[in-house]
Amino acid sequence: MFWFLLITMVVVVAAVTLAVVGGGDSEVLPDAAPEQLADPLPLSRPVDRADVEALRLPVAARGYRMEDVDDVLDRLAAELAERDSRIAELEAALAGAPAGEGAEGDER
Repeated sequence: MFWFLLITMVVVVAAVTLAVVGGGDSEVLPDAAPEQLADPLPLSRPVDRADVEALRLPVAARGYRMEDVDDVLDRLAAELAERDSRIAELEAALAGAPAGEGAEGDER
């Protein structure tokens, strides 16, 4: 029984060694190209809620790709700042309007 276990152990060690070493001139698998942002935010128009909901950031080895996340956050921050500025302008214009004036299109 001892000899059977010894021979079995030698065969298993040899098989594992061949599997780890590669056992020949087989080529190593090439590195996978990193995922790219497939459907970026549109450049031709402002971002809307559906664009943000449909956005899927590619995953890298340690989480999300920092460059893609930074680009998306920069774009969203710029658009939010622009919208906040426009809202402030419209509120200032509305505050300065005479009380008797209504919204556009009320005059007939």
